[in-house]
Amino acid sequence: MAIMMENADRTRWNESFDAVIVGSGYAGLIAALEASKRCGSVLVLEKMPYIGGNSRIAGGGYCCWDSKLKLREKLGLGDDSWQSHYRDTLAAGGNYNFPELVELLAKEAPAGLDLLVDAGIPFRNSLPRIGGHSAYRSYQMACSGSEAIAKLEARCLVAGNIELRKKTKVEGLVAEGGRVRGVEATCGSAAERLRIEALRGVIIASGGYARDVELRQAYRPTLTDSYNCTNHKGATGEMVRYAEEVGADTVHMEFVQLYPCADPATGGIDQGAFLCYSGTGYGLIYVTGEGGRFVNELASREEVSSAQMSLGSGPTYSVLTGTVFHQLGIGKEDVEKLVRRGRAVRAESAEALASAVGFDPAVFARTVSLHNEAIVNGVDEEFGKPMTPQMSFLAGRDWYAIPQWPSVHYCMGGLRIDTHARVLDIWQKPISGLFAAGEVCGGVHGIDRLGGNGIAECVVFGRIAGRLGE
Repeated sequence: MAIMMENADRTRWNESFDAVIVGSGYAGLIAALEASKRCGSVLVLEKMPYIGGNSRIAGGGYCCWDSKLKLREKLGLGDDSWQSHYRDTLAAGGNYNFPELVELLAKEAPAGLDLLVDAGIPFRNSLPRIGGHSAYRSYQMACSGSEAIAKLEARCLVAGNIELRKKTKVEGLVAEGGRVRGVEATCGSAAERLRIEALRGVIIASGGYARDVELRQAYRPTLTDSYNCTNHKGATGEMVRYAEEVGADTVHMEFVQLYPCADPATGGIDQGAFLCYSGTGYGLIYVTGEGGRFVNELASREEVSSAQMSLGSGPTYSVLTGTVFHQLGIGKEDVEKLVRRGRAVRAESAEALASAVGFDPAVFARTVSLHNEAIVNGVDEEFGKPMTPQMSFLAGRDWYAIPQWPSVHYCMGGLRIDTHARVLDIWQKPISGLFAAGEVCGGVHGIDRLGGNGIAECVVFGRIAGRLGE
């Protein structure tokens, strides 16, 4: 175990805080708010010039079986339970997930969503069913990721004992006597390293490593730089390396998720990409360039992305009608923006859409007919998609096609933690003074993360990490 040992008598700290948190996304800010209830001083370090990391560009989907909003009951969307959410998460993860962490996620997700509501984050009056989930449980924020992060940032500033520091990059962890005591960091362009003491603990909430091509290829050699990536530029994974230097164990590093609905031109995720993913429970379909379906749209991201890649080339398309936009709570202005910037193609009929996009008219007509029949019969004989009464027919005078293609999106692997969010060493023992939450951790999702479980994980485990082992 390569622990950076220092003589405690010779250690000089430039600053001292009760808790130091690395990263300022959902996990970091939630951890800071929780720690502020227990600590006199909390420092959040962010290497980028903005607060929020990947959370700034997240779609705002949050899956949980219950909440104070009670949308499932209000919208008449059937039954759900934490046990069902738990089973779905394990199934999507191929049962590689650690059950005790999944149970925490499923049980505590409702309280986490209530916390976001109390912070002033608005949610749409809709509750989609998305890929891999057996129930309608995907709460959708009615604001951008940056607006949601701004709400939490404001809460941190109001707390009075939380300092948020941008352009400050952690360069390593400092351990003494088998305990993590603090961090070394550089601020801006300054070459001098600051040594910042964390009296009660360091919380790593720095996100994943999707932008670190070398690190992801070390475990998945096929994920070269030829793949686009949805992540912000700071998702480079160095905190995983620093934690390993003080003895931390990692798990599931080879499990890296592709997002099937990314913008083919940029590899990024925008509102169009989120709609392509969240609309599947309302009857949206995925088709090839010829206009034929090729996958169960409610399958996991891993399955959908694999089906796309097996086609050999793209893009594929989401096809929907205006009814689906309405069911998702998306207004006409947002739809118009998608069309104006060329992200979506609109037509007044199936035939006109096929002509505008370049689908084979006969193939597309058959696709539409068979899917509408599947809705009527309640059985999808082609691909086995679970059909529900909430799904809309592909009909009318308001048709849309949105192009999509897989892009590197999420790292299921990372630091091994226990149910107290303590980072474990290679012998599965907690490393004193070191905690972690969010995408930097492994073990929660297994081989594939379900949509809507990412923000939920950040909030649930951010709260736990912020308790600093209590």
